[in-house]
Parts: sequence; structure tokens; C-alpha cells
Amino acid sequence: MALHRRNSNAAELLNRRSRDSRDAGTLIRQNLKLFRGILLQGNRNFIKVWSKTSKSTIKYENGKIYFDNYQSCYSCIHSEPQVLYKLPKRSKLEKIEDVLLCQCPLEKALASPSEYKPSLLALTANNWLYRLSAETGEELQRIYLSPCHKFRYLCWDISQETFFIKSIQNKEAPLARQAGIRQNILMHLAIFNVFPLQIVGIMEINKEVFGYVTDVVLSQGVLAVSYSTKSVKLYSFEHIVNKYMTAKLMLGKPSSFHGGKTVGEIPFGIPVNIHIADCPPVLFEVSCSDNSVQIGSYPWHYIYTPPHKRHKGSHHICSLKDNILATNGIQNMNCCSLESDWISFHPDDSGRIIHVGPTTVNVLKILSELNSGLPSMIDKDFSMTTHRNNNSTSQVSVTSSGRTVKRRFHNLDDDPDQETFRMVEYEDELDLLAVVVTNGEEGEGKAHVQLHDNQRGDLLRTVDLVEPWDETYRHELLFDKETIVHIEQKNNNFCCHVYKLQAVGCET
Repeated sequence: MALHRRNSNAAELLNRRSRDSRDAGTLIRQNLKLFRGILLQGNRNFIKVWSKTSKSTIKYENGKIYFDNYQSCYSCIHSEPQVLYKLPKRSKLEKIEDVLLCQCPLEKALASPSEYKPSLLALTANNWLYRLSAETGEELQRIYLSPCHKFRYLCWDISQETFFIKSIQNKEAPLARQAGIRQNILMHLAIFNVFPLQIVGIMEINKEVFGYVTDVVLSQGVLAVSYSTKSVKLYSFEHIVNKYMTAKLMLGKPSSFHGGKTVGEIPFGIPVNIHIADCPPVLFEVSCSDNSVQIGSYPWHYIYTPPHKRHKGSHHICSLKDNILATNGIQNMNCCSLESDWISFHPDDSGRIIHVGPTTVNVLKILSELNSGLPSMIDKDFSMTTHRNNNSTSQVSVTSSGRTVKRRFHNLDDDPDQETFRMVEYEDELDLLAVVVTNGEEGEGKAHVQLHDNQRGDLLRTVDLVEPWDETYRHELLFDKETIVHIEQKNNNFCCHVYKLQAVGCET
């Protein structure tokens, strides 16, 4: 008897998952593939179900919308957003400055059940770090950072593993400069592990060690230091910790290094325990425009723009191993537009590169053979282009003598009257690219979202946005499975529009 593959419907797949979890990863992938098929069916569409305005910044994260500086939270898991919680109003001193969302990996074994729940890490203006429940807003933990250093920014070093809090830069006061008093400490970084939340240390960035620094970040275990000379240097954070950490600290425990005081409690906070006495070995250095360099793919490559005027608008792709420019490694869209094109490594971890301009989106792949001795090659995987009339526009004028003069000129590449790519978002669970396209031919800015297959670039469906799109304002679009969120800023007001996937003709 011939073997045949049995087709499974949605109910059967979900039932099988509930009965047998031996191959849970495969079942989850099958269910997401099934969901993607439903999303792309012609009898379903994204319908605008909800709008809300605010005087403060609006943020969307993992199915939740935050208003009033994270004081109000709305859940998006329902057919339209519903209030999840509202926190008591905070004073200006307690204002939340920055937030990170933490979600515990399943393989972690933790002491407290509360540590498994999704939580928000919230940094306040008075130097407190709070861990709040993402579901209720309940305070789970609080840490006092420092009475001396003003911390302002929260960022991931390694997502869901290590984060850092950066202080504002110390500026030399004119009177201190006149008196000959030097300010050598430029800023501080406080580094933490999560799950469980624990301090690694607070590190000084010293002018005598690093020179005249404009910015410092941690990324993937690497300390990246930007200089006013348009150069970036990379250092190993692991090497810095091993060599320069003077004492290990534990939150909530007394420390002899801290004079017997409890670490992370008011009024003393957390002491500086990483003092860099001399310059660590430089792992990598590059001169680049805007102090911007990206590292990714495999084998490792980096993308940068040289700081010379003749290279403006071009992006160079080089091998990290030997700094050799890849064949076809200079990418330049030659845009004539108000907003410049942008390029980055693709967030799907495929090692590809995505390059977005006003009229073209290129997805590039790096072709490289290990130990071949030949430079890697940049090749086009697929491309998307806008549909527009590229004919030059004529402007007719009449001179005083009655002679007609025609002057021809070309529109900008991101002209609001022409179809233009505005942004690209990647939906990792459905493996789709959401491309925002605007077109103002009818006198009012209109936008739609094109959903493309991430592997081949095929256009699978289009979603029209109901609200007008004014390109002079700031916009953000988030695509999260069955939800599309459009956040726009109009002067000092913010507005959030939510679209949900519904069967055609279904009422909210």
C-alpha cells in the first residue's frame, strides 16, 4: 500500500499539541505556519478597531500599549484594547525615564515564582530601578542606584540576559575649568544580570584612560566607545571585569567594600567596583561617519560609512577578520531625498542585509567561502520597488517679452506626491516583512502596509491605513501577528491606532 501524507486541520494540530509535547517546537512552528495561512486568506482583513490620543509618549511592547509615561497599560489580546492596569500618579522626581521588558527563558531555574513572570524594569528620575509585574503593575523589587551619579538610559547588552544603565555625561563647569579643577570621570555604567536580577558592577568611564569620548554602549559583551574624532573602538567587557573589578557585590547584602552598608538600599546605593586603571586592549577600531558601525552575519562582517565627504551616502561592507572590502561591498542608492536611506543586518539572524531607500528595498546576502582566501561577495537576494512616474516635471513660465520658457526639474525621491517606502518591520513568528508605503497623489497623504514573504520578497497582501499619513510628523508602525499598531506624533500630541485581523464583514 502506498504511503501518503495526511493533511491536518487547525483543530487537530491544537489538540495534538495539548496531548503530546515531545516535539513542542515542531508543533509551535506548524501552528504559526497555520496562522500565517489564515492571516493571508482573502476573506480576512485588518480592520481599525481602536484609537486613543495622549499628551505623552505612547509605547507598544509585546501585546501591550503604555500611556501616561507607563502609568496606564492596555492589553491588545482582545478584539480591541482593554485597560490592564493603571498605576497611581507619580511626582516629577519619581518620573519613569526608561523601561525594558523582561521575559524569563523557560530553561531557567529560579528561586522565586514571581521571577518567572514577565516584568518591566523601570528607571526613575530619582535613581531608583523598579521591577514591576507586566500583568498588574505590582512592584516586585526596587533597587537604589546612587546618590552621586544621575542615571538616565536603560539598554540591553545581551537581550534577556544582561542590561546596562547609563548615566548622563559629566560636563566641566566653566568656573571649575578656570580654577584648574579637572573632571576626569565622564560617565558611569551600571551592569546587571537578569533572572535573577543581580548587579555585576558599576564602571567608570575615565577621560585619562579612554580620551575624549562622545558616547559609550555595551552590546553583546563588547564595550563600544565613540570618539569626537569620528572613530569607534571596541573592548572586551569580560576582560575589563576580570582585570579591573575590585569586589563582587550582592544586592540586598552588606558589603565590606561598601563600608558594611547594604548594596542597593537608600541612601548609599551601589558603589563603583570596576575601576579601569589603564587602557584595555583594543579588539577593533574603525573611522566612520556619525560614529556608526554595525557588526553581524557569519563569517563576521561590518557595515560603516567612511568619514570623508566623497563617501557620503555610501555604505561599505567589509570582513571583520581582515578588514577587506567585499566584492560589490559599496552600496549606494544615490538618493535625492529629505530622509536618507538606511542599512542594517537583517533581524531574522539569516546573516543577510536589508537596505531601505525611498524607492527601493534591497535584501542582500553575503557569499563567502571559509579559508578560500578570496574576498566575500555581496549579492542581491531580492528587491522591492515603488510604482511611480519617473518623468521629469515641466514648469512653464512666460518672460516679459512674451516668450514661453520650459524649465525641467526632477522631484525628490521621497516626494509626498509619489509612492514612497517609509519603513520596514519584520514579524519574526510569521516570517513576514511589513513595508509602509505612502502615496499623496489625491492631495491627502495615504499609507498602506504591504506584507511580503521574508524569504523571497513576494507581495502577499496589502493593508490600507484609514487615518491620513502626514510625512512631516514622526510615525511608528508595529506588526505583531494579528495586530497592527500605528503610533503618530502631531506636534505635542500622540495618537495610537490599532488594527485587528477580522473576517470580512465581521463587526467589532
